[in-house]
Amino acid sequence: MNKMIQKNTTLIIGFFIGLIVWTGCTPGQLSNKQVAQLLSPDKSIKVNVYLSDSGEIQYEVLKSNERIIQPSALGVLMDGHDFTLGLKLHAVSKPEMVTDRYEIQNAKKSSILYEANQVVASFVNEKDKKMDVIFQISNDGVAFRYSFPWVTNNETIRSESTSFTFDASTKAWLQPMSEAKTGWNQCHPSYEEHYFQNIPVGTVSPLKSGWVYPALFKTNDTWVLITEAALDGTYCGTRLVNESASSVYSIGFADPREVFTGGGYLPINNKPWLTPWRIVTIGSLKTIVESTLGTDLAPKAIDLDPSFLQFGKASWSWINSKEDRVVYDEQKKYIDFAAEMNWQYCLVDANWDTQIGYEKIAELALYAAQKNVGLLMWYNSAGDWNTITHYHPRDMMLTKESREKEFSRLHDMGIKGVKIDFFGGDGQSMIQYYIDILNDAAKYQLLVNFHGCTLPRGWHRTYPHLVTAEAIYGMEMVTFDQNAADKQANHCTMLPFTRNAFDPMDFTPMNLTGLTHSNCIRKTTPAFELALSVMFLSGIQHYAQSPEGMAQVSDDVKEFLKTLPDNWDDVEFIDGFPGKYVVIARRSGDRWYISGINGENEVKTISLDLISFKKDHAMLFTDGEDGQLFSKTKLDANNQDKYKLTMNAKGGFVMVLD
Repeated sequence: MNKMIQKNTTLIIGFFIGLIVWTGCTPGQLSNKQVAQLLSPDKSIKVNVYLSDSGEIQYEVLKSNERIIQPSALGVLMDGHDFTLGLKLHAVSKPEMVTDRYEIQNAKKSSILYEANQVVASFVNEKDKKMDVIFQISNDGVAFRYSFPWVTNNETIRSESTSFTFDASTKAWLQPMSEAKTGWNQCHPSYEEHYFQNIPVGTVSPLKSGWVYPALFKTNDTWVLITEAALDGTYCGTRLVNESASSVYSIGFADPREVFTGGGYLPINNKPWLTPWRIVTIGSLKTIVESTLGTDLAPKAIDLDPSFLQFGKASWSWINSKEDRVVYDEQKKYIDFAAEMNWQYCLVDANWDTQIGYEKIAELALYAAQKNVGLLMWYNSAGDWNTITHYHPRDMMLTKESREKEFSRLHDMGIKGVKIDFFGGDGQSMIQYYIDILNDAAKYQLLVNFHGCTLPRGWHRTYPHLVTAEAIYGMEMVTFDQNAADKQANHCTMLPFTRNAFDPMDFTPMNLTGLTHSNCIRKTTPAFELALSVMFLSGIQHYAQSPEGMAQVSDDVKEFLKTLPDNWDDVEFIDGFPGKYVVIARRSGDRWYISGINGENEVKTISLDLISFKKDHAMLFTDGEDGQLFSKTKLDANNQDKYKLTMNAKGGFVMVLD
């Protein structure tokens, strides 16, 4: 590998004032050729592309002249077409500035400008078939994808040789990918594991199926977050795989068992083909938390009527009283709860079809509408990929005919959205199933929440009615398992850097007053839980709080929750470290909200520069004393450039500046 980049065997095509400068040498004259060098707009990130003597493509990424991604492989193995070996350089395009300005409500920022330098390197294989590698380098990272413009008949990609190679001293924060057909009722994989933290690269996933996105690495002082976007129905969802003691992380495809009934798991297409973007965010932790690359590289929104796209918050009985209490009176109580809190929705969970019935659900929907509350209904997606038959309605999503019939009925009843659970993994046919559901739901103006599911990978930009998705070891697990409750604080401090960095996350947070109908004891403090209402991003935030518990909460905290914004305009990372603590500021309009959580078992003191927010007043909520859930403090924000704030062990805070 090192031989390939030695200067005495390198043909350099330099990058000068943002443009590629040609050397005049033709492909094949020298072995181990550097065929392109690309720079980000601010020139802080550099990508070098090489072609070996055997026709293998490799790339490396440097940040401020420090190598972050070591020389790593590129290429695709297609049935009948090998794009991993024997390749020749066909052409390298002139650099082009790509600019995309877009608005999005369900994200960390509402108005986003994406700028990157794009270069297309084209290669031909031994059969003279072309593969384009499209690179886009922005100031916060690198993205690349493959293009096969000649595809007209069914072609299948067998594997990618795409890899990300790190220095052996690099550390990683990674979530294992669970094995298909394992877990409760064979419902895995569903991206519901705890993170391995600060582990050496080369650590092998204990579940033997690799690691999920987003995958976080630290090489020296630089952080790297790897994920993918623009995943459509032609491709499978992928993951990272590595061998023991190897610092090479390669793209791994879905398990052959992760399929829709009768469908396939490998990528397949019969039209000109663009594969998903491979995204590498590079910089500080501030870069990771504030970056929007996960939506920047997602396709633009489909054409739909935006009138039904109302984001917000929901009450939810199941997290407190489970499925036995999904009955008429209990749901009516939670509708009243949502109305009292000025929340827009109430989620009616599993088994409503038999324990309440369609006729009474229509009655509840009318009752809720009178209180400006919309109903969201739960469904079991499952076909033959799992054994979950005791949670229903089941199987109504499986065909377009049955799906549209059900969606039409819900629309006519005034239902606002659906929560669909228990998917079967990441195979190509299962990814197509997700997209089919999203397209049909848009037709009937229904919001969508996926559970027991894959990572959304920027789908919420393309399909704005995808308000949230689970794909996380969330609060429901805390109600089942004391070990989950014990680890919750640490787990939550991982999520702004990983799972929730780009995609909405249905953690179902904020249990302020303790778990009901559970033998588990919550270990986080009330202020930690309140902070999650700002810390976590979700188009609809389903709160894990009962009306009986909220009755114990002071009026000022209730007012905070009643007026909490439904979406955010900007974000600022203040402080933190994955698995230890996080402090993030979010802006809505002219008001800033600062949220902090401590994932450790000891108190932590931080310093806040309140003057930088240019606001007059600050209201601080922290953990209370003497039996009180919360303590409230009013501050003059004009003269607090180093305000010292202490978070309790597994505690937190929220501050509002205006």
